[in-house]
Amino acid sequence: MLFEGLELVSALATLAACLASVTLLLAVSQQLWQLRWAATRDKSCKLPIPKGSMGFPLIGETGHWLLQGSVFQSSRREKYGNVFKTHLLGRPLIRVTGAENVRKILMGEHHLVSTEWPRSTRMLLGPNTVSNSIGDIHRNKRKVYSKIFSHEALESYLPKIQLVIQDTLRAWSSHPEAINVYQEAQKLTFRMAIRVLLGFSIPEEDLGHLFEVYQQFVENVFSLPVDLPFSGYRRGIQARQTLQKGLEKAIREKLQCTQGKDYSDALDILIESSKEHGKEMTMQELKDGTLELIFAAYATTASASTSLIMQLLKHPAVLEKLREELRAQGILHSGGCPCEGSLHLDMLSGLHYLDCVIKEVMRLFTPISGGYRTVLQTFELDGFQIPKGWSVMYSIRDTHDTAPVFKDVNVFDPDRFSQGRSEDKDGRFHYLPFGGGVRTCLGKHLAKLFLKVLAVELASTSRFELATRTFPRITLVPILHPVDGLSVKFFGLDSNQNKILPETEAMLSATV
Repeated sequence: MLFEGLELVSALATLAACLASVTLLLAVSQQLWQLRWAATRDKSCKLPIPKGSMGFPLIGETGHWLLQGSVFQSSRREKYGNVFKTHLLGRPLIRVTGAENVRKILMGEHHLVSTEWPRSTRMLLGPNTVSNSIGDIHRNKRKVYSKIFSHEALESYLPKIQLVIQDTLRAWSSHPEAINVYQEAQKLTFRMAIRVLLGFSIPEEDLGHLFEVYQQFVENVFSLPVDLPFSGYRRGIQARQTLQKGLEKAIREKLQCTQGKDYSDALDILIESSKEHGKEMTMQELKDGTLELIFAAYATTASASTSLIMQLLKHPAVLEKLREELRAQGILHSGGCPCEGSLHLDMLSGLHYLDCVIKEVMRLFTPISGGYRTVLQTFELDGFQIPKGWSVMYSIRDTHDTAPVFKDVNVFDPDRFSQGRSEDKDGRFHYLPFGGGVRTCLGKHLAKLFLKVLAVELASTSRFELATRTFPRITLVPILHPVDGLSVKFFGLDSNQNKILPETEAMLSATV
């Protein structure tokens, strides 16, 4: 008995010693990890490196970032200030908030900083994209791509965008059950990118498969760059390879069908624009370019579309005021039914309240948290040194949340952008949903156009209700969206704003 008791004590002592050793080892390794990055400060600069934590060896604070979402940024900003250091996705990072701080980064492109997305993002999007190019290559690519988003090009896309949205809303209204808005918005923006921007004639079955593969690709764009079996990065690589095969087939078929014809979509314009600038694009450049166009049109626009629908649900007075503007402009009859004919850019530009609604959605629910840069030379920011070689992420969402020019920043209030108030007029870097400087989002006008058409069609043709008791929680990683996708029931309308269309009534009756 005594012997067994001694054995138990010995085992417990051994276990305690092991735990103490592991704890000590972790503490020492974490301290060495902190010192390893502290040693990278620029010794020629007397200013300190920003405060913060580098987390655990190798993984840094990536786990905290993925699990905590918006709390990660806000808690560290409260603790360390508007400029703090961390370690995310395999690299040291300084996160920056505030208009003046962000301004210095955005205006410092090419001499203080240069764009560099996380390694996983760079590798998965490809080397031939606008987002991954720098210097003269970036400037030349923007010239080529800018023609895709010209006023003339947007006018040509508008009727097709409107038709795609109308077809989608009819399908939503005909569905007997509630739909997952975020999932359906992803399908909508993906279809818009494939059909309208790229002009691909892909069969519906193949399009559905391509969408599933693309979702796998997007879900792993921001992943740890560790190429191991079953890792997110490996799944992203596999999805990219599958997408590139499908895109090459579609591009070759399109090139054969459109030879000698006038261009009618973004891909046609891109090919023609590259020739005008003296460089015909290779197949690999076309594949990377189309993949980037889909990425730009898909994820962020789906996020913003979902946020738009959620806010119209939460604020029926905003929806009614939008309908009043549509009636005043002759887009919606006084009885409630939409007028015949297609929308055009001049018509949309006259809808000032609609513009305020879209601006407020993008302020309060910016799809992406910010942009990444790598430091070319050490510079000062908010009393700290930003060392050469480190990465910087400027925060769009947190800059909006802390901007002093906005009153009641957490309140959805489109009128803050009205002519009488114009809260965004004081300081251009307080409001930057599409970034700024030479890296301003090329497709911002297309994104706003899509959201405006969606809002007009929603207000003109649909009634919609939340299908759950409460609104879902919002998550920010990898992109802003409701955790359950937002469950909503849609109904079609006739001239009475509250009357269901006959075809919708028939569909509902058939399912009883």
